[in-house]
Amino acid sequence: MEFESKIRTIQWVDSVSRMVDQTKFPEEYVYVDIKTGDDMYDAIKTMIVRGAPAIGIAGAHGVVLYAQTLKNEGLSLDEFKAKLTEKSDYLASSRPTAVNLMWAVKQQKDIIRNCNSDIETLIRDLTNQAIRMENEDIEINKSIGRYGAEVVPKGATILTHCNAGALATVGYGTALGVVRSAYANDNTIQVFADETRPRQQGARITTLELTMDGIPTTLITDGMCSYFMSKGMIDMVVVGADRIAANGDTANKIGTYTVAIAAKYHNIPFYIAAPLSTIDTSIKSGKEIPIEERSHDEVTHINGKTICAEGVNIINPGFDVTPNELITGIITEVGILKPDYNVSVKEAFEKKNAVLV
Repeated sequence: MEFESKIRTIQWVDSVSRMVDQTKFPEEYVYVDIKTGDDMYDAIKTMIVRGAPAIGIAGAHGVVLYAQTLKNEGLSLDEFKAKLTEKSDYLASSRPTAVNLMWAVKQQKDIIRNCNSDIETLIRDLTNQAIRMENEDIEINKSIGRYGAEVVPKGATILTHCNAGALATVGYGTALGVVRSAYANDNTIQVFADETRPRQQGARITTLELTMDGIPTTLITDGMCSYFMSKGMIDMVVVGADRIAANGDTANKIGTYTVAIAAKYHNIPFYIAAPLSTIDTSIKSGKEIPIEERSHDEVTHINGKTICAEGVNIINPGFDVTPNELITGIITEVGILKPDYNVSVKEAFEKKNAVLV
């Protein structure tokens, strides 16, 4: 049996990118239409859209939006391609850690580079690819969910951190895709969700989408995970990823590394759930992953109110890197990768490419 989520995070509709505005949660669940490439850059930067796979699709859409604007400038095909490539690179710079954004923009740039016909045909091809990537994302996540469900014990309590659900993808989820698929077969499954400071994605977003889908969910603060692990109340951890190195080191929302350490100490399986597009084989280890430094206001303020002494020093990295030795397995659309990740990652891409051929 397969779980059907009610959520569609992002979709190409009538020449615009329609997405859920995730800055409005939990007060409002509203859609916004992104009509220009610059607006898409801002939507990604300000986290109207967030989550590595969803950001990737937003990037693909954004290239099309830039193309639609540039077509009115009376450019030759070569001029058009050069300007669109420049705009695509700018769009890809909006968030540096999530590799899916760079991956999706690169797919669009490949079409731009290889086009030798006309501007209208190029825009059509870019649009078709963006829509195809949307639809593939849902199927990839469902496949991740099916593989992940195989390692979820009956009646398990699953801890997750941040939001790697339908609202971080096009509409099913990676880590929460595993939850959904497991719950479809066993409705005694439940979730403990870390709140995920400083932007509270676990509290604002994960709890929202799981309660929308009727999956039992308990919200805890980030510092509570070790307590519940020590009480035997957590059976496994499943989180998403923003970038995975060739050796399995994984960048995810800040605080993930702490959860992984606690899970290792308590002998609790710790899984990453992510599509192969999140694995960056161009980097050997997590030491090479760029970590986004975000606004200090995210730490100093909650709901617009200051929570600390004025003038205190602030450091706000958006992500941390979990070393591969803390990771039980990486759940992908082609199966669950196990250590040695240098070997299993290579084999996974070979398997994926064999299917595509």
